[in-house]
Amino acid sequence: MTTNAELLATYRRVLPSFVSPYFAEPISIERGQGSWVWDVEGHRYLDFFGGVLTTMVGHNNPKVTAAIQEQAAKTLHTSTLYLSPPMLRLAEQITERSGIPDARVFFTTSGSEANDTALLLATSFRSSNQVLAMRNSYHGRSFTTQAVTSHASWSSTSISGLQVNFVQGAYKLRSPFADLDDDTFTKACVNDLVQLLDMTSAGDVAALIAEPIQGVGGFTVPPDGFFGAMKKELDNRGILFIADEVQTGWGRTGEHFWGYEAHGIVPDILTFAKGVGNGITLAGCVARAEIMDTIDVLNFSTFGGNPLSAAAGSATLDYVIDNDLQGNAKRMGERFHATMAPVADDTDWIAELRGRGLMWAFEICHPGTIEPDPARTVAVLEACKDQRLLVGKGGLYGNVIRLAPMLDVSADELDTGIAALRSAISSIT
Repeated sequence: MTTNAELLATYRRVLPSFVSPYFAEPISIERGQGSWVWDVEGHRYLDFFGGVLTTMVGHNNPKVTAAIQEQAAKTLHTSTLYLSPPMLRLAEQITERSGIPDARVFFTTSGSEANDTALLLATSFRSSNQVLAMRNSYHGRSFTTQAVTSHASWSSTSISGLQVNFVQGAYKLRSPFADLDDDTFTKACVNDLVQLLDMTSAGDVAALIAEPIQGVGGFTVPPDGFFGAMKKELDNRGILFIADEVQTGWGRTGEHFWGYEAHGIVPDILTFAKGVGNGITLAGCVARAEIMDTIDVLNFSTFGGNPLSAAAGSATLDYVIDNDLQGNAKRMGERFHATMAPVADDTDWIAELRGRGLMWAFEICHPGTIEPDPARTVAVLEACKDQRLLVGKGGLYGNVIRLAPMLDVSADELDTGIAALRSAISSIT
């Protein structure tokens, strides 16, 4: 039998040093069913991270698996050079659900590529290389998206053809405006935006790109309406708003299908990835035709929207809608918060519990302070693994535990995860 240790040795030998697995003793994931996974040594774990919010409706979901198998028996690949029924069906589903009028979708293979496309569109449409992004943001690992990533631990290079300015907001715990109430906080961030534009731009800024809830940044949640207030000022200047919905789309936040809806706006451009393929490579960029058609040279996507991915995407989206998984995310999120909020309040090294729907995070700090405690965070991650619960880690300082159960998680599974999480927390001194 192959062991986790043997796989780790191969991992170290053939992969670059800048990738690294979780845990002091990393584990494999050989197979999964629903919210559960098994490693090659037969250990079972409750998966509350889903490959970074990617396995959205459960491992080996029967509907999605059947759609993949059926399509695999027909054709795997055609590209956008041909008329692909699965791609066109999915495109119709997504454009209709996007909320963007006269929408067009361009399929890609990853969130990084989707955000790269959005920036290409915005800068071309506005004839400007000036871009705004949020502090504590993460938008991908491509050359362009690294320029709009304000997260030192994930920034690989400062070299870019974009001129980027970073705006205050979203991460309220560490904001200079942290002591303000939500409305005053929003006004202060908008005032900062105005001053930034007045003082640092050369006019004709292309776009602001923002995550409605910051993912890698630690599930930071701005006040509702925050980006609505921002967009009023952007609209006054003709600046586009790009909603990076890679982690917040498809009902994950519970209250809304898209994260941007909490802010009373419709974005000019929307990007998506991760969960919609339920593990199959699928991503894309949605924009109204006026913006999308700014690219007037030959272009195509080799793997974006390939028949296999599109079939998986349609099946996943159908499953989310037919089973009201947005509603389930809201109900299970409320159940999680009701149980875990008192635990967070009673634990002096948890500075904040935040999130909504099925996106939750604990920011872990030295007791009674907001000084990050990454060592204790790693201890919690390991303790969860010992309880056979898989969670994620993130945040600017590596001090945030992130949880993202499957959208179809049952109450019993959620309660099992909560019990494991509580045991893990109680074991940390």
